[in-house]
Amino acid sequence: QANFGKDLPLPEGVPGGMAAYRQTLAASFLFKFYVGVSLELAESVAVGSGLPAAPSIDAAEASAARSFLSEDRPLTHGSQSYEVPSGGLQHSRAAAEKDHAPADESNRSPVGQPLKHRAALPQCTGEAEYVDDMASTRGTLHSVFVLSEKPHAKIVSIDSAAAQAEPGVVKFFSAADLSEEQNAIGPVFKDEQLFRKEKVTSVGQPIGLVVAETLEAAERAARLVKVVYSDLEPVLTIEDAIRTKSFSDTTFKIEAGDVDAAFALPDTVIIEGEMRMGAQEHFYLETMNALVVPGESDELTVYTSTQTAMKTQKFAAHVCGIPSSKVVCRMKRMGGGFGGKETRTVPISSAVALAAHRLGKPVRTNLDRQDDMLLTGGRHPFLGKYRVGAGPDGKLRALDLTMYTNAGYSRDLTDAIMGRALFHCDNAYRIPNVRGVGYMCITNTVSNTAFRGFGAPQGMLVCESFMEQLAGKLKMRPEELRGKNLYAEEGDITHFLQVMHRCPLRRMWSGLAKSSDFDRRREEVDKFNAANRWRKRGITLLPTKFGISFTVKFLNQGGALVHIYTDGTVLVTHGGTEMGQGLHTKMIQVAARALGGVPLEDVYIKETSTDTVPNTSPTAGSASSDIYGMAILDACEQLMGRLRPYLDSAGGDFKKAVMKAYLDRCDLSAHGFYKTPDIGYDWSVEKYTERGQAFNYFTFGTACTEVEVDVLTGDMRILRVDLLFDVGNSLNPTIDIGQIEGAFTQGVGWSMLEECVWGSSEHPWLKPGTCFTRGPGNYKLPSFNDVPIDLRVTLLEDSANPRAIHSSRAVGEPPLFLGASAFLATRAAIAAARADAGCGDEQFCVDSPLTPERIRMACGDKVAARFSSGLSRPRPSLFC
Repeated sequence: QANFGKDLPLPEGVPGGMAAYRQTLAASFLFKFYVGVSLELAESVAVGSGLPAAPSIDAAEASAARSFLSEDRPLTHGSQSYEVPSGGLQHSRAAAEKDHAPADESNRSPVGQPLKHRAALPQCTGEAEYVDDMASTRGTLHSVFVLSEKPHAKIVSIDSAAAQAEPGVVKFFSAADLSEEQNAIGPVFKDEQLFRKEKVTSVGQPIGLVVAETLEAAERAARLVKVVYSDLEPVLTIEDAIRTKSFSDTTFKIEAGDVDAAFALPDTVIIEGEMRMGAQEHFYLETMNALVVPGESDELTVYTSTQTAMKTQKFAAHVCGIPSSKVVCRMKRMGGGFGGKETRTVPISSAVALAAHRLGKPVRTNLDRQDDMLLTGGRHPFLGKYRVGAGPDGKLRALDLTMYTNAGYSRDLTDAIMGRALFHCDNAYRIPNVRGVGYMCITNTVSNTAFRGFGAPQGMLVCESFMEQLAGKLKMRPEELRGKNLYAEEGDITHFLQVMHRCPLRRMWSGLAKSSDFDRRREEVDKFNAANRWRKRGITLLPTKFGISFTVKFLNQGGALVHIYTDGTVLVTHGGTEMGQGLHTKMIQVAARALGGVPLEDVYIKETSTDTVPNTSPTAGSASSDIYGMAILDACEQLMGRLRPYLDSAGGDFKKAVMKAYLDRCDLSAHGFYKTPDIGYDWSVEKYTERGQAFNYFTFGTACTEVEVDVLTGDMRILRVDLLFDVGNSLNPTIDIGQIEGAFTQGVGWSMLEECVWGSSEHPWLKPGTCFTRGPGNYKLPSFNDVPIDLRVTLLEDSANPRAIHSSRAVGEPPLFLGASAFLATRAAIAAARADAGCGDEQFCVDSPLTPERIRMACGDKVAARFSSGLSRPRPSLFC
């Protein structure tokens, strides 16, 4: 092994990167081979055979010969535990003095029943239709984007002559076809351009759109468009932005208590450190697309896979120069969204709308995966720098935190994401004195955007980073430190001055520790680690607290439209969009219950459309069931108020009552509306005490996760996960558990596997600003082998939430952070490996995602140290 550095030299700029890891792996595999062969010889060479004795291998070293690849993986198994509660039903303002008024009924059915997703079968069989499945009418044109190839450059010229001469090409659209005002777009700030005009500020920005009679002709022509650039110096990473002070003009600040006084106390134990987190790609199954059909009098119908029907409508009208009333966005279902389709679909659909409007013909596009991953953005990378103080007893006293995030070339939703990261920098712990500052870095990379969790996971992982470090300084286990600082059930106040009510964290913490048998298993992990030098296990307990509401007040509103037809069937439309999360299924359950127990098969939701429910907020923030459930309840209770005399005369027969009402000229259609009460936090207010209440309520969860790590390769396996989650009185426990399991797995991907690689100073083997991870070949998603061998999910009992529809709690985003329990358990396994390597109690830092490369290089043994010591990046950390 000592000669490997000379025999297998790899420069830092070697194609593919990871030079130190690749050299370390070669030496590690040699050692694995040596140990494995020695053990086999020891079994096969008989004593007295005259052959030399096999090399002696210590029992603890024998684990080096093992490999996850050659071992049979146990079958994945698990359990799902929940009860169907009674009671907790509510009335809307249509049937009571105010929304959320408690109802007397105890029977919730069909609300709360474990019903399957309404579209499960057609989606599994392939019968469900998505935008790309929609048949093209005669004359439909196809479009392909021309994308920038430079991260920062002036556009000297755009020559589309060869492209437009290509057979079948109809037109090339660019900024020249729009006014300055029409070309300016952006979900909050109009700091983007539909088509780049004078300068490009990232690789993958749209420069133009080729429209042709066939997709093949459009693709050929797009490659013929010649763009001449004049290069400018790019800013690519957060570190570049800090060095050049490339920040947004808005800085977020929050402060509670007296941070300096807490640090000044003589017995305060203080630590300092930082935590880096990379980006994450949404990787929804259905890439971004649009089909726009023009009608008479400038009408446009936009079919697209989007979480934001209103913005789709608004910006299609904007770029075409027509009123919003002439544009209808129709959205039946998405093949996944995860936040990636909250804003970034809009430039795609708007460009196609422009082409359809100008040409008077239907136009469609469907991005290839590699283009989707290049131009649509992902989860924001973050850097958190912290100083934390606690008493000798482990009670937290103060946090001084500065966070930086890579917004990319535009602000998109970065302001709200940074705000939520600061809101959640306490995770689930009471910290009496907090000072938090957030900087948004403007760089020459893709514009990052919403992603499940919306900044909260990044803030919480920074928190857990300093909790781990502080526990080491205090000589206590991290779980002990966490348990000491959990929010109490009533009365504790967050650093953004919101009072905690009905907080079950302490009950959940002790309950999960008991049900997961944590203490016994931790002892077994310690014994395993003592007996195995090259295999290590780690186990951890982790809590989470997630605030529910849009932090921008006006978005907390929603409408619904309910029609009852003369045959007694019901059509429900609401402003939320279905992306596989089961929203429509839950809303059907709410409507059926509110209409007196109408059979579920008689209630139908067709699509989301801006001509039925206008001015919709994005389906995001995990708040859609809360908002649209109450809006539907409002509409249904209006209708039941009108139907009551007819139901009485029909003996309770709903269908007969409906016909009686129709014949009596009773209105059988109702519009419902809901706005979340008592919330609204304004970051622009200087006095922190006057900013308002950020969240309607919180959703809580806990996880116990155990992992095993191959120290010599960095490979990791999740052995068992126990999740205890609070969804209040669930609207549908099977759908909620599906959301919990999916979010957990996505959180594992974010914190352990999924690394977005962009050309920068940290990756000199790539052209600056180019994306390497543009498909599943280079971008590693969680697979069947990465799910826990044993996964047990339990829904918390007796936790009704009076501030949401029928006492439920939101579920879409909150569980994601629990996936980071795999990160923390792996960190514990690394700590055990480092102890064996002679690192003692030395503090160490690992960044996210904690990939096999980072695991292996953090283990502290001589082989890893030998190859990493000479590199300029000894702490591998992509953080573009």
